[in-house]
Amino acid sequence: MGLSARIRTRDGWAVSHAVVTLTDMTGTQVLRASADAEGAVRDATDLAPGPYTVIVTAVGYAPVASTAMVTASGRAEVGNIVLARQGGTELPPPGPWTIDPAHSTVGAVAQHLGITSVHGRFTEFGGVVEIAEDVEKSRVEAVIRSASIDTGNGMRDGHLKSPDFLDVEQYPELTYRSTGLTPAGSDRWTVHGELGMHGVVRPVDLDLSYLGTGADPWGGTRAAFRATAELRREDFAMNYNQVVQAGISAIGTTLRVELDIQAVQGDSLPRV
Repeated sequence: MGLSARIRTRDGWAVSHAVVTLTDMTGTQVLRASADAEGAVRDATDLAPGPYTVIVTAVGYAPVASTAMVTASGRAEVGNIVLARQGGTELPPPGPWTIDPAHSTVGAVAQHLGITSVHGRFTEFGGVVEIAEDVEKSRVEAVIRSASIDTGNGMRDGHLKSPDFLDVEQYPELTYRSTGLTPAGSDRWTVHGELGMHGVVRPVDLDLSYLGTGADPWGGTRAAFRATAELRREDFAMNYNQVVQAGISAIGTTLRVELDIQAVQGDSLPRV
């Protein structure tokens, strides 16, 4: 019996300080419960069957209201409730924003042996996001040190730095420069751009989500973004492969790029 729900942000994080209020169709509050550290709400209050309104609030997030149906068993399983950060659809102010590598992640995932994934990240990178008055004219430029690849295994990292893959001695940098944006929603865009890697420049689109803007503890303003893309190794002249039994490639031919970016307003980072 009772109510169960999971409160999440749009990028999948638990909202541990959320509060869920349940009202009946007369507007009378019948239940109020707080989410736990995992963003879960589990309340055993005995509820009469019928429709209810679920209201979810959390500091820093826009409130959400939806309808839930309590079954004859007296239970309402609401499932995932997604909260948007307060002002999440209000775009960052125009001007330069500097990518903060200390609070950002540039990652890549490759399939291994056809059954699992290997995760890696680049630890040295930087860039700037220029927000235009006309947001579709905004641009981004970024540079990544190819030798900063880290998959948690020294032997594997050494191979990735070799001429079979990144060839870091000959090509020490990966570069990305946007060429345009296409809206895909109120807070989502397709970023069109060119990626330079391993001596090859190819068009690469990023699926970009804007997660919101807020003050940081050092007196600055930060904007958060998440972006993904899929690359084919052969498009960048990285054709190394090792085939194991049944014709399965040891390393997948595609890479999934995952970017979690914080950008600080201004053309330089604060000293913290």
